[in-house]
Amino acid sequence: MTLTWIAIIASLLMGAGAALIFIFAAKRDYFRDIEEAKYQVFWSDIEELVNEVEEEESNERKT
Repeated sequence: MTLTWIAIIASLLMGAGAALIFIFAAKRDYFRDIEEAKYQVFWSDIEELVNEVEEEESNERKT
């Protein structure tokens, strides 16, 4: 029975901790533009590919 109470208290504390972290993040405006991170990763990959192609083309022109 003691383990049950420990598990219940631990789960309540974890839930309260998660709620506090969510409130902190919402007040600090961390959820302002969630989609922006996805596009930053996408465009950085595209820029790397474009740079590689440009380098290959410039190397082919030199030879």
